[in-house]
Amino acid sequence: MRERKAGRRGQGAARRGAALLAAVLALAVSAAVQAGEWRFDDVRRVVVISDVHGAYDAMAATLKSASVIDEKLAWSGKDTHLVITGDLLDRGAHSRRVLDLLMRLEKEAVRAGGRVHMLLGNHDVMNMIGDLRYVVRGEYAAFAAEERADEREFWFGHFVRARSRSAGAADAFSEETLRAEFIERAPPGFFAHRRAFGMDGKYGRWLLEKPFLIVINDTAFVHGGLPPYVTEAGLAGVNRRLKTDLVNYLAAREQLEERGVLSPVDGFREHGDILLTEQSAGRLNPAQSELVNTVIALKESPLHGPEGPLWYRGSAVCSGPVEGALLRAALTKLDASRVVIGHTTTWSRQVETRLNGRVIAINTGMLKSSYGGSGQALVIEYGKLSVTSEQGETRLAPIPAPARRAGVSRHTDDRELAVLLATGAVLDPLARSAERSRVRVEAGGKTLSAVFDRSAPGSGREPELAAYKLDRLLGLDMVPVTVRRQIDGYEGTLQWVAADPITESERVANYADDSQVCPVDKQIDAMRVFDALIDNAHRSTGSMLYADDDWRLMLVDHRRAFGDTPDAEVPGGRDVLDIEWQTLLRNLGDDRLRRALGDVLGERQLEALAARRDSLLRGGGKDGDSSLVAVPDKNRPRSRGDGSF
Repeated sequence: MRERKAGRRGQGAARRGAALLAAVLALAVSAAVQAGEWRFDDVRRVVVISDVHGAYDAMAATLKSASVIDEKLAWSGKDTHLVITGDLLDRGAHSRRVLDLLMRLEKEAVRAGGRVHMLLGNHDVMNMIGDLRYVVRGEYAAFAAEERADEREFWFGHFVRARSRSAGAADAFSEETLRAEFIERAPPGFFAHRRAFGMDGKYGRWLLEKPFLIVINDTAFVHGGLPPYVTEAGLAGVNRRLKTDLVNYLAAREQLEERGVLSPVDGFREHGDILLTEQSAGRLNPAQSELVNTVIALKESPLHGPEGPLWYRGSAVCSGPVEGALLRAALTKLDASRVVIGHTTTWSRQVETRLNGRVIAINTGMLKSSYGGSGQALVIEYGKLSVTSEQGETRLAPIPAPARRAGVSRHTDDRELAVLLATGAVLDPLARSAERSRVRVEAGGKTLSAVFDRSAPGSGREPELAAYKLDRLLGLDMVPVTVRRQIDGYEGTLQWVAADPITESERVANYADDSQVCPVDKQIDAMRVFDALIDNAHRSTGSMLYADDDWRLMLVDHRRAFGDTPDAEVPGGRDVLDIEWQTLLRNLGDDRLRRALGDVLGERQLEALAARRDSLLRGGGKDGDSSLVAVPDKNRPRSRGDGSF
């Protein structure tokens, strides 16, 4: 009984602290807005790391390699600005040591004339809001010595009462069973961890001071990417709105915990159901109901979803024709020429550039146990880029991002895939009566699924290869890798295709669109421009394929493309032929087309292709929409269809 009373006294103190902190935070946020602490000019040297995830040793080694800290882990970067694009926490046991080091370096850097800019990532916010799916026991254990026994018992009592209400009887579970479940959900150190990341906790208070997006010189820095929300809100708007949403959510949730409506053990994803149940049962007073409404409404904030800059992946994975115009608009809004992002691990586990250098992706998988990468830092000095690693290696510049294809190992890029297709052993006989045959190809320990298309000998026209080469010229990355190959005495092309693809008609019938990184409608818009350019009027839903791991559109079967038609029209052309497409088409000069496609298209086809390019640049488009697809019903099941390729 004494422990229970002590726990309640502790909760009362927490209530008073939270009320005081709410006022302090309001002043701090206002001061940050007035100071404009989100744009910095004339910075000589910038060092950037991302997604530490508790990898303390790798982070320290990387910062030493980048001459930011010395052997004693003290700041040695002079006027360097160190940027961390989020995600210090989760998955790695030493996240607390990471926080403590950066909090110290932040002060030391200012004294030396430099800065440490910690940006909030999705995992940092998750720890504050109570989404603890990725917190490992080692992270909780780092707080075990600061946990109070009365605190655990207080919340265990709350847990037992909540379980009893949900079961409908007080004796539905034995205390032993409940205790085991409670310990599983709240390991030793859990409650001290939750206090530390609360609004008045050491780490929560520090994180709440941090922005989501900054600009240094001509470079923007953000955790996930630049969604349309950034173009709408701008630099100040993103930081103000998301910070306001975060503070309001935390304040409302902590007050509900103080009043016993929620518990720290309740996960972020459970909050909505718990609160709606309490509300519908009539167990809340008007003040509590108002707090519930706040929490439920703010769960839909861009702070928590893929439309916000913490979770957005379009900048990291979508192609230029799909993403480019949006990226261009966001960078213009920010008055920046490029953006540095983390969040999505790079394909090569190296620092990569994409979209003509406008995106630099730096999440190289620093936490080896989870991502198999290493610590690497991007260095921007007098505008020049270099990369340094935790092993002390330095190279001149980031590498271009390889083309990514669904369903293939991350260690296989376009060039390696082309070699495997050209040299691998074909395991299946060709279907003698069919122009196209599905086959398996084995090489280098990999078995690939492919389609062999017999071409007419001596025709001088290879549309499948032409489609692939033109796709890569445009940076569309929709036509799968295609090579020339002779099989069973037949000349033709061999094209990689996902082993078990989903056709467009199956997608519409059976799948919701909530897992699409690159919106399918925008991918289809890009496909329409491509088809207009190559004179492909025969696109069917069966030649539009997806793999359900990333819903990247794959275009196959271009046998009847590249005709002699000189004019081109795109449904909805005024909207679809955006500035990005106009730039790409202008870059397809006659000489460039001839060099790239002269061995796979005849002179008439090349001339017609150039004429269609010019037609599109003149605004070739028509009103209306001849879409092949309908918007899928989100209530449809996500089971696979049984249609065939």
